[in-house]
Amino acid sequence: MSAGKTALGAILTPIRGKLRWAIAAQAVSAAVGVVPFIAVAELGRVLLGDGEDRTSRAWTVTAIGAGALLIRLIVALVAGGISHLADNALQFHIRRSLVDRLGRVPLGWFSSRNSGQVKQAVQDDVDAMHHLIAHSMLDITTATVVPATSLAYLFWVDWRMTLIVISPLLIGLTLYSATMAGLAKNLPHYEQAMGRINSSAVEFVQGIAVVKTFGQSRRAHREFAEAADDFSAFFLTWVRSTRFSKAAAEIVLSPIAVLVTTLAAGALFVTRGRLDAVDLLPFALLGIGLTAPILSLFYAGYEMRIARGAAERVAGILDTDELPVPAAPQSPADDRIVYRGVRFSYDGEQEAVAGVDLELAPGTVTALVGPSGSGKSTLAALLPRFFDVTGGAISIGGVDTRDMALEDLYGRVAFVFQDVRLAQDTVANNIRMARPDASLDEVRAAARAACVDDVIEQLPRGYDSVIGQDARLSGGQAQRVSIARALLADTPVIVLDEAAAYADPHSEAAVQDALSQLTRGRIVLMIAHRLSTVVGADQIVVLDEGRIVERGRHADLLAANGRYARMWHAHERTPQWQPHGPAPVEAGTAGGVL
Repeated sequence: MSAGKTALGAILTPIRGKLRWAIAAQAVSAAVGVVPFIAVAELGRVLLGDGEDRTSRAWTVTAIGAGALLIRLIVALVAGGISHLADNALQFHIRRSLVDRLGRVPLGWFSSRNSGQVKQAVQDDVDAMHHLIAHSMLDITTATVVPATSLAYLFWVDWRMTLIVISPLLIGLTLYSATMAGLAKNLPHYEQAMGRINSSAVEFVQGIAVVKTFGQSRRAHREFAEAADDFSAFFLTWVRSTRFSKAAAEIVLSPIAVLVTTLAAGALFVTRGRLDAVDLLPFALLGIGLTAPILSLFYAGYEMRIARGAAERVAGILDTDELPVPAAPQSPADDRIVYRGVRFSYDGEQEAVAGVDLELAPGTVTALVGPSGSGKSTLAALLPRFFDVTGGAISIGGVDTRDMALEDLYGRVAFVFQDVRLAQDTVANNIRMARPDASLDEVRAAARAACVDDVIEQLPRGYDSVIGQDARLSGGQAQRVSIARALLADTPVIVLDEAAAYADPHSEAAVQDALSQLTRGRIVLMIAHRLSTVVGADQIVVLDEGRIVERGRHADLLAANGRYARMWHAHERTPQWQPHGPAPVEAGTAGGVL
């Protein structure tokens, strides 16, 4: 919790001045807000007392009470306005800082986090701090100032009666402390239980077609039901453990209980001559208002805990290391790519890539093959700086990629992966993402080359159709849109993760034709999952445990009868292998990649 408190304090720094003004205004409003009640009590004492100037004094007290009420309303409005303006400023600042930081972190950072986690930080966690800033801090101020002001006045009237009036307050605070101790202990378990329910619900809904196809709907439903049952059991146990203290606290702090205590003690004091009857009125009026702020304090305490957790998550993203950029970037002389002693580790211990030397010449295709976990995807991702190497270097045209401007690097290297990501924007804007200034004619030309123009034209608004609204694309169609995007970028280097692997049979041929257009005459670094697609590659690199164990052309590797040959013979025996299936790579031309 201390980390969350520190994070929240740091995040609130830009608006700390505005918050001070809002809290000060609210403190004035809360103190002045007690004055009308004091005025009513004093009015009763004036009217029930003796003196010839009672009428004049009564009007004076009435005017003071009415004026205080007006001042309270005005100052409260000012305090609320300042706090909401501060909240708006903070939300804008945090979201802009988050988006700015997310735009400068390594692209590989996103591979270990799903969109829901990013959305939670940018949207949900920022919203979680709204109530604290705009409301809870003002509520805490009111809940502190009102009792303090009231008690100051009541002590002035009679200190003995004041001690009796605050006794329910002290008892209620003690009982509520036990309840809040249970909250602090069980809140993390509550969040975990809710997270499990959300995860199982999403998995059940998203996978319903699959589980029903294989007759596992009962099993999937059972997992969700078990998560719900576990949450129910935990929540009931939690509630039962605090029900007596919470109920007792609410009874003791209820206005009726406070009023009964005040009147009973007051009657005793009056009958014994220790208190004038008229002096009982202030305690009857203000006493019942002493306990009401306690609930506000505890609810505000809950909001504070939520906000601290949200601030800690937001601060975690804002503290993420950025991708280093050179102060004086260099520009490569050509596009030749060289890996020299490249090493990389995700956790700083086990290396995913261990001492790789590799050269990619212009106009050639290099295929990375190997078992799952051998380092293929990592080695390819290091080229566009999804991560930075932890040892060795990768250079383009003799310049270390870490010494290049990011715009220059991404202007030379494009990547087309299996998992297509399209923004919720028009189809045209998705294609022109790499070149925002591209004309519609250029976008159409790229779409035609990617064999997706006819699909786009059939959409309700053509190229103006919005992905996710009136544009519903299949996996193969979306893949061709991403290929059109890469074509429009027209980079000399393509990193390719066997983009047709997830295409449906109807789209696979079109995707292959699109890839042939994309890769022609370029440097291609491809991650191969089906060996039949790389038989014509200029060089095939076999990886195992992050190291290159073999390299060469298809025929030479088969003749060597090593690791690649064993993989090839196993591939030939698989039912999916077809000798006359997808066209293999043509050496030197980078055409017909799949």
